[in-house]
Amino acid sequence: MGRPERTINMAPGFTVPSDYQVSIKPSRKVIRAEFNGETIAESHNVLVLQETRHAPTYYFPRSDVRMDLLIPSKHLTHCPFKGNASYWTLNVAGKSADNVAWSYEAPYAEAARISGYVSFYWDKMEAWYEDDVQVHVQTNANKSATANPLVDWLLSEAWDATTSRELTRRFVGRLNESGMDIVYLNVVIRTLHPLLAAIAYPWSRTEGKVTKLEASHDTIISDAFQNSPLAPIFAGSGGVRRWIDAASADEYPILADLRNDGATDYVGMPMRFSDGQTNVITLATDQEDGFSTENLGYIHEILPLLSRLYEVHAKERSAVTLMRTFIGKHTGERVLNGQIKRGDGEDINAVIWFSDLRNSTPLAESMSRTDFLIYLNRFFDGMAGTVVDNGGEILRFIGDAVLAIFPIDGDAKGTRKTGAEIGQACERAVNAARAAIAAIDETNQQQRADNKPEINFGIGIHIGDLTYGNIGIPERLEFTVIGAAANEAARIESMTKDLAIPVLISDTFANSYCGELKSVGSHRLRGVENHRELYTLPA
Repeated sequence: MGRPERTINMAPGFTVPSDYQVSIKPSRKVIRAEFNGETIAESHNVLVLQETRHAPTYYFPRSDVRMDLLIPSKHLTHCPFKGNASYWTLNVAGKSADNVAWSYEAPYAEAARISGYVSFYWDKMEAWYEDDVQVHVQTNANKSATANPLVDWLLSEAWDATTSRELTRRFVGRLNESGMDIVYLNVVIRTLHPLLAAIAYPWSRTEGKVTKLEASHDTIISDAFQNSPLAPIFAGSGGVRRWIDAASADEYPILADLRNDGATDYVGMPMRFSDGQTNVITLATDQEDGFSTENLGYIHEILPLLSRLYEVHAKERSAVTLMRTFIGKHTGERVLNGQIKRGDGEDINAVIWFSDLRNSTPLAESMSRTDFLIYLNRFFDGMAGTVVDNGGEILRFIGDAVLAIFPIDGDAKGTRKTGAEIGQACERAVNAARAAIAAIDETNQQQRADNKPEINFGIGIHIGDLTYGNIGIPERLEFTVIGAAANEAARIESMTKDLAIPVLISDTFANSYCGELKSVGSHRLRGVENHRELYTLPA
């Protein structure tokens, strides 16, 4: 990697630190490993790798391994000071063990001696022999009395961070307190979100703080991302490590930036969640000799536990995102705050919005399924999108209809609503209706240009008292609104067909709205006893 020479204390390629140690040296014994009664590997040229808090690991020359019994698998792991390991599954006479053997085909310079050698998990082989004397699994070998200082940090401080951003800030602080001289660190977490593919938490010594960056799905497929060291890690090829010099700076643009900041060594490691999701953590130091084995050993050792902390935060973000996406912002907050039982809810006063697509049945029959879904989503973009943009809450998509409310400030506090608060909710609803008309009109211009059917719709707007809560069966609940006011909004919308007016508004709403509306006369609503005066937006 172009790394300068280092002091050798124990084995070629390794400096020996005070606590976390890695060494590679020849075994003076003949080592044999058996599985299902067969000798799988036997050699007097075995290398023994010893790593702090791990059992000694035997590495066999490939010529002394029954490679005909090993089947390559897709499993990969990464070690920040050995490199990327590829794996094999062992199959002997019908008995198999998954990912029992591994090899570092192109290890980092520190571990060059084990290049191409094959190692086996102690506990996945049936028997081990040293000079024909059987030995047993050493699961607790090479324990050090000195604890990893990052473990203490995990237990005393890291678990208390309430966000990924705060956790990253504390992690960087602890690494620098431990003398690692970090100049750059970035944690990139994939996310379950309709718009975002990942969230990154980069820190640099220059900025001195952790920022939060959101990457869209388009960003992930962009050339800039594909030419970054993150791409191969996300693709499952293990980790990346580069000594930062002129050659590596040309390979990845970020390395050129880090070189300008004085960085000497860059490490990118996969950080896996319990469900197998691969995320990435990258670090750079400006220490003259780069990261020591001790430093990387400490980080690598705590990475599984650190990833669980990030996973907790990610799951919480996903829950909030899914709640907001599938049941709405205000509704999702109520569910997350504990309103989860059937019957949970409250009485509210709100503006009710009901809109519907015209001629949907004949259009669905005349169009292909794909074309109709595109048509339907264009309607929802213009209709429901403007509701959300103006502070409304989509409660349900009922086929090609939209039920929404505009909450009145004060409901969440349980306080009495003022005329100004009610007027503001009415204003948001009218603004949404005007924006919907404009959005659909713009869409229809494109529909006409493409010789496709125009989008026609009706909107009914009302205001009244509702019950806002959970209905259904215990196994399948829906958080929605029920009440006579919701039914009236639907009846008002249905009148848009009879009157050929796209937006109709109740007299109750008109009495609370401070702006100008145009009366279209008194009309009888289906299922409502008295005639109601209806209004529409002025031209």
